[in-house]
Amino acid sequence: MASFFEYAPDPDAPASQLVYTFGGAEPVAQIAPGTFLSTWTRDCFNGAVRTVDDLPTQVTDPRYLNPQTGPFYVEGAEPGDTLVVHFVSITPRESWGVSTTVPFFGALTSTPRTATLQAALGERTWIYGIDRAAGVVRYEARDSDLVVELPLDPMHGTVGVAPPLGEARSSLTPGSWGGNMDTPEMRAGATCYLGVNVEGALFSFGDGHARQGEGETCGVAVETAMDTVVLIDLIKGVPTPWPRLETDEYVMSTGSARPLEDAFRISQADMVGWVAAELQLSILDAYQLVSQTSLAPIANVVDNDYTCVAKVAKAHLPGVEPYGGIHARLRAAAAVWKRR
Repeated sequence: MASFFEYAPDPDAPASQLVYTFGGAEPVAQIAPGTFLSTWTRDCFNGAVRTVDDLPTQVTDPRYLNPQTGPFYVEGAEPGDTLVVHFVSITPRESWGVSTTVPFFGALTSTPRTATLQAALGERTWIYGIDRAAGVVRYEARDSDLVVELPLDPMHGTVGVAPPLGEARSSLTPGSWGGNMDTPEMRAGATCYLGVNVEGALFSFGDGHARQGEGETCGVAVETAMDTVVLIDLIKGVPTPWPRLETDEYVMSTGSARPLEDAFRISQADMVGWVAAELQLSILDAYQLVSQTSLAPIANVVDNDYTCVAKVAKAHLPGVEPYGGIHARLRAAAAVWKRR
């Protein structure tokens, strides 16, 4: 029988005492595989941006963005294993979310890596109303009276474990350990697979988004605090080189790098290898199948490295049950837990 563990972060903890890296931090708790973990995560600004008059460069410290909940030490996790994180529920904690433009940040402006003589785009803040009952997020234009109701689609931008080689990496950065991938696919009902690099895995997550477009073009989604329940499990002796996702309908591989085409290549190459192993195909046969079936949503083009997703429908992969069908088992366990 699965166990239940609730972890409540200190809501009054100062920014400097929160965790802003994957790796390099002591675990806040120890949990066993098969545990339902219920907790909450702060928004990327730790609540400092709350009105249209709050500008991130004035009310936040750039060293303290994307605070993480965790890390959690998973009993029995060792390098070479795969940590399994099934998202049971992700629910906005507040009735509001926030998005902004930030100087020299985003896909459609000059940045420190793409230096030009253009001035920075203007800094501006938008406040979104979140109506959980109606399932909508309300966009309100700043320069006109336009209001648009958008579907509420909660997800987590940062999900990961400690990186390899004893590194500590900023929670603003994605990589093979997960991190700030910013893919909208990381929603309730999805299962995330992460390769374990250190004893205990040291899993953490945060950066809740009430919704986000593919690419996160301006660099800031509808940021909000989240109440989240995940079901944690562990697959022993099976490595996962890059974060993978599974839903009832799709399998997905991620790749994070710069330039963008290298992130694309990583995700596609991982998917080819995954399909080859699952269907016992040669690499070239798997390459051909993936080439004709895969979707390639762009998760983000704004973080320190970019993230692409390779996405293939299970309908095109006859008989495949990745990782021994663990996603279906966790989905069933989550459904039973919800009915309690």
